[in-house]
Amino acid sequence: WSRSRSLWWLRKHIPCGSPQPRNWSGWEVNGSAARSVGEKLSKVATDKVAEKLSSTLSWVKNTVSYTVSQMASQVASPSASLHTTSSSTTLSTPALSPSSPVELSPDDVELLAKLEEQNRLLEIDSKSLRSVNGSRRNSGSSLVSSSSASSNLSHHQEEDSWLLWGRIVNEWEEVYKKKEKQIKELVRKGIPHHFRAIVWQLLCNAQNMPIKDQYCDLLKMTSPCEKLIRRDIARTYPEHDFFKEKDSLGQEVLFNVMKAYSLVDREVGYCQGSAFIVGLLLMQMPEEEAFCVFVKLMQDYRLRELFKPSMAELGLCMYQFECMIQEQLPELYVHFQAQSFHTSMYASSWFLTIFLTSFPLPIATRIFDIFMSEGLEIVFRAGLAVLQMNQTELMQLDMEGMLQHFQKVIPHQFDGGPDKLIQAAYQVKYNAKKKK
Repeated sequence: WSRSRSLWWLRKHIPCGSPQPRNWSGWEVNGSAARSVGEKLSKVATDKVAEKLSSTLSWVKNTVSYTVSQMASQVASPSASLHTTSSSTTLSTPALSPSSPVELSPDDVELLAKLEEQNRLLEIDSKSLRSVNGSRRNSGSSLVSSSSASSNLSHHQEEDSWLLWGRIVNEWEEVYKKKEKQIKELVRKGIPHHFRAIVWQLLCNAQNMPIKDQYCDLLKMTSPCEKLIRRDIARTYPEHDFFKEKDSLGQEVLFNVMKAYSLVDREVGYCQGSAFIVGLLLMQMPEEEAFCVFVKLMQDYRLRELFKPSMAELGLCMYQFECMIQEQLPELYVHFQAQSFHTSMYASSWFLTIFLTSFPLPIATRIFDIFMSEGLEIVFRAGLAVLQMNQTELMQLDMEGMLQHFQKVIPHQFDGGPDKLIQAAYQVKYNAKKKK
């Protein structure tokens, strides 16, 4: 057992950084496997190897025992409170003996082979535990600080998510009928990007709409809203690569979908703000499919009522949202009233564009996932959650200051990810019966 071989073993089996606490999310993990490995290694280390390889194998015994004991303690006590930084921590291990390698008997070679096998099993067990932890952890749980462990967790989660959503899509009718609640929970955690187009179509039942066959014919017609649509297209996602260039493919297909809808629904025609919703759909799917999904959203998700020329439904939403503020945030409600800060001044765009003009696209897209599954309820919930998080700051501002806060501060509060906002949204009290 050479010195270089020993150093290689050290780098492979001693983790960088102190052990991290594991969040097992209520799952009971049996630590007997790890303890059994420790007992076998202890027995091995006291055998004949102690005579001929006293220095080297003594070191191996100590370091492996340390690794096993740490894993056993983590498995047996997953709630232990351990804290560490992401930087490396030097572990104290017995010094290596500089003595030259010793000739080994066949028995010793066999014994070392058994030791290597136990090490391999221990490593496999560690990876399997990380896999369970990664696939079962809640979306808000913190990751292990070690970069390699984080990579493993992310990889396992991505694999689990792809397999799960693939099965759901392939067996949609049966799965959704039996497990609608579980699917809603999955949607709240985020739909994988490559499944988003088909899942959105399935959620709103737009995948086989007859109107899709009329799309090409609609594009050959002339709409009275064409000039208005052309004017607004340049202001729709002006910084997004797909739409920012004049006469680009993105602008052209956006114009096509908006024009086609204005011909299908002449009462609504075109309403400013709806292009942001269509633009998001076009980022995920071809224009014919985006057109069908938009028609479904307008018909079945209250959007058509919001975009009617009278906008009576938008006024109703503003009233309902204001009542929620009065009931759940009474002090903030009084402050808004004192400053003549009306709900429509900050919340109308939340409802008309489903936060697409209020938050960065990755955040708004996650909210839109939930909107496709649960409708406008998520706008009420997320909106009130935003106010709860900002109540202290808003109470100290006048009307102009509050407008600036909504425009400049709030959009960047969730740059780290939408999980915090979504979790807070589902802590909000929401009574669907009161909204009817």
